[in-house]
Amino acid sequence: MKAVVSGSASGIGGCVKARLEKDGYEVIGIDLKSAEIEADLSTAEGRKAAIDGALEKSGGQIDVLVLAAGLGGHLDDGQLVARVNYYGAVELLDGFKDALARSKARVVVISSNSAQMGMDPNNDLAKALLDGTEDEAMAVVGSNHAAMTYGISKHAVARAIRRRAAEYGQAGIRLNAIAPGMTETPMFRGQQTIRKSAKALTLFQFHKAGLQHPMK
Repeated sequence: MKAVVSGSASGIGGCVKARLEKDGYEVIGIDLKSAEIEADLSTAEGRKAAIDGALEKSGGQIDVLVLAAGLGGHLDDGQLVARVNYYGAVELLDGFKDALARSKARVVVISSNSAQMGMDPNNDLAKALLDGTEDEAMAVVGSNHAAMTYGISKHAVARAIRRRAAEYGQAGIRLNAIAPGMTETPMFRGQQTIRKSAKALTLFQFHKAGLQHPMK
């Protein structure tokens, strides 16, 4: 059994990779570094390299796909966040479709609870991500801080999954997205706004960030 996990070097993706390996899967990880396939998902070339590399290593048949690669809203570059969070998920999903259909695969995409928080479904960026070209979407992002882009990119991912669910289901592929809240990952711990984040945790029911491991 073969699995592909993006964002496999750390965080949620790293925990998922470890669990799948424990369960006997041969896991092909995708990340910037420390992965079976090292690729930059913020570029079209990197995404193509990730798809081609995973298809080669898997022999063209993937039983499980987990798309966990993503960037947070603490960065300064909104375009980078949109490219990784949206295109780094959707293009890989579409690129693996035939390989997933061969094994009637299971697919999980990591969205976020931020995807639905006060989100306008007619937001210009969401529409550009879903229906426009990558260049058009980047023009909408402009120089916006990533905090303005993170939730919208995750919202667009969730909608992209819904759009594909029936078609993929007819091909025998079980496709869904999950929406975790604030989670204790290296990305979370590295935020420069960690103190503000800690204050924000008081708004959550358990007053703390979720752990990576229970998501396995």
